[in-house]
Amino acid sequence: MTRGQGSRGEALGEVARLFLRLGSTAFGGPAAHVAMMEEEVVRRRAWVSRQEFLDLLGAANLIPGPNSTELAIHLGYLRAGWPGLLVAGSCFIVPAAVLTVALAFCYVRWGALPSAQGVLYGAKPVVLAVVVQALVGLARTALHDRIAAVSGVLAVIASAAGLHELALLLGWGLATAAVRVGFGAGARGDAGAVALAPPATLPAAGLAKTAGGAGAAGLAATPFGLAPLFFCFVKIGAVLFGSGYVLLAFLRADLVDRFHWLTEAQLLDAVAAGQLTPGPVFTTATFIGYLLGGSAGAAVATLGIFLPAFFFVAASGPLLPRLRRSARARAFLDGVNVASLALMVVVTVALARTALVDLPTLALAVVSAYALLRRRVGSALLVLGGGLAGLALHALR
Repeated sequence: MTRGQGSRGEALGEVARLFLRLGSTAFGGPAAHVAMMEEEVVRRRAWVSRQEFLDLLGAANLIPGPNSTELAIHLGYLRAGWPGLLVAGSCFIVPAAVLTVALAFCYVRWGALPSAQGVLYGAKPVVLAVVVQALVGLARTALHDRIAAVSGVLAVIASAAGLHELALLLGWGLATAAVRVGFGAGARGDAGAVALAPPATLPAAGLAKTAGGAGAAGLAATPFGLAPLFFCFVKIGAVLFGSGYVLLAFLRADLVDRFHWLTEAQLLDAVAAGQLTPGPVFTTATFIGYLLGGSAGAAVATLGIFLPAFFFVAASGPLLPRLRRSARARAFLDGVNVASLALMVVVTVALARTALVDLPTLALAVVSAYALLRRRVGSALLVLGGGLAGLALHALR
């Protein structure tokens, strides 16, 4: 099912332009990416309703892989069908991958990453304002009654206490279905609700430990090859849930401990490169691929880690409209949406601690909030402006 007026070609062009721009300017990690997409596709373009956006976000959180990239793929599919699915994801990934290759080139040539402290100093407060604005709008839709509001508060507490993301999402979905539809009906509806998540996602919570154990047993370096590199990143993209710290654990288990292709210092630099660039943090794989195999390695690693996301969205996306028509599945999705917002709240609090470090950053956040709410300035333009302001302020120190 696709949306919008005009021909499929026009819709595809809109998708390409939007996600190329977001992929070039969306600093700040998944929470920021989600916020910028919400602004563009819900409030500015009205491609989907806020409820539909929440459903897509919940579905992306239930499957492994890079959540914001999967959300972009979902939105491309809704707007322009199967071609839109491919174009949205590719356009969101490619700008970040190209910038990451440039960073990797500098790293290989000079042995260090270019400094981006000034850009991040100014961009983070702007990103914080963008995320808070999106959270407020999404919360109005998701927390539509007292039960949802109480559930949201409890979900934030559980997430802050360290409950695993997948356990939070599934637990809140099943609990909401049980409360709203009835314990018996909720139990019968579990299978339909969990159909959003492919079977490979269910045991993923324990895979990091398993991978680490396998890595520790490796005694000799494994010869490098493009095929092993590709399948290594396909595996990671197919089973990884969680934050950049979880990605780091998977990469260390395979690339440092098991294959001995990277040193610990190189791995940390690769993760830093993924965070310095806009777009998906998973372009850490691009950096690693370039270090190990040049341009071909970068292409193979990027394709490997993102390919499962396209597959999972293609499998789960068409199910969403049918699930919304089922009372049990609808209640499950409502619970997942509340849990997804709770995860964003916890990430936003952490972002605030690193973004608001002095009076200039506080001023940037306040000015950005005013520009977003009162002047309707686009978030991408504000993030670029914040980065430039950060460079200027950093240079004056």
